[in-house]
Amino acid sequence: MKLVVVGAAGRMGGALIRAILSSPDLTLSAAIERDGSPALGKDAGTLSGLPETGVKVTSDPLTAFNEAEGVLDFTSPAATLEFAALAAQARIVHVIGTTGFSGEEIKKLDAAARHAVLVRSGNMSLGVNLLAALVRKAAAALPDFDVEILEMHHRHKVDAPSGTALLLGEAAAEGRHVPLAAKAVKTRDGHTGAREDGAIGFATLRGGSVVGDHTVILAGPGERIELSHKAEDRAIFANGAVRAALWGKGRMPGHYSMADVLGIADL
Repeated sequence: MKLVVVGAAGRMGGALIRAILSSPDLTLSAAIERDGSPALGKDAGTLSGLPETGVKVTSDPLTAFNEAEGVLDFTSPAATLEFAALAAQARIVHVIGTTGFSGEEIKKLDAAARHAVLVRSGNMSLGVNLLAALVRKAAAALPDFDVEILEMHHRHKVDAPSGTALLLGEAAAEGRHVPLAAKAVKTRDGHTGAREDGAIGFATLRGGSVVGDHTVILAGPGERIELSHKAEDRAIFANGAVRAALWGKGRMPGHYSMADVLGIADL
């Protein structure tokens, strides 16, 4: 499968390139960076710490998408929307690990998914997506337990709560058949009063070089359950994205999740 990596010079871009080059089932078709990037013209392999591949970093996604079968995208919401339109036009698989989308931006992705296979997740890790399924089941089984989600990431992360924390919050809300938007509590400061019944709370920590730690706490009278995942290497996200791309090849257009990829959407 011929894949394009966008945001090739970033930390995740390098991890995606390494994942593609290590797989016998994949070919790095192109590596894309924004206009003006110092990475333009450099070899994608050496840029990611590997031997030369012969694939030079360019700023021309249109040509790259038309010559590929899929694109791996961990960029920004604005950039991802542009790439989604191009992927839909080219009818290729678009794997999205970008987070921080607004409701209106999600609608635009839904529109693109009418023409292309779009696999999107707040976290591409196989373990996190299994965790989300377990959270959904636990929240349903323990409807009176309070749900709190604690996450920590490196000091450079720009969005909060993290896409993974929101993914886990959505799982808890789905388990209880309520909209997350109506139950989420993302900030607490000052005299907040007692905790509202049914709230799904979020706590955000930032610092150091933490790749990603997430814990979902279900707190009941006299007992507490904690379901946790700790990411130790960005390679887990890249490997999940590669698996999603291979899964999406040849499928009907649609807006899919990693739960679909893993076959645990109904767990």
